[in-house]
Amino acid sequence: MDGRTLRVLTGLTGHPPKWYEIPVPDADGGPPTVHAYLREAAGHTRRMRLIAGWVYVYVPEGRDRSSRWPWARRRG
Repeated sequence: MDGRTLRVLTGLTGHPPKWYEIPVPDADGGPPTVHAYLREAAGHTRRMRLIAGWVYVYVPEGRDRSSRWPWARRRG
């Protein structure tokens, strides 16, 4: 990223997405490189331990695309 601020759309609950992916075009015209960021809590309030905000942490290995639903297993 080059320091620009990017808009992040929020869902119906007002929370930003858990994963944020930024495609970076290849200089040689190949497929874009995708940088993945995971949302984590920036801190908590003292009294009620509510989340005070969010930060995105870079995940170099990328997003885990495996399904977390037991009925959506791969067959093979």
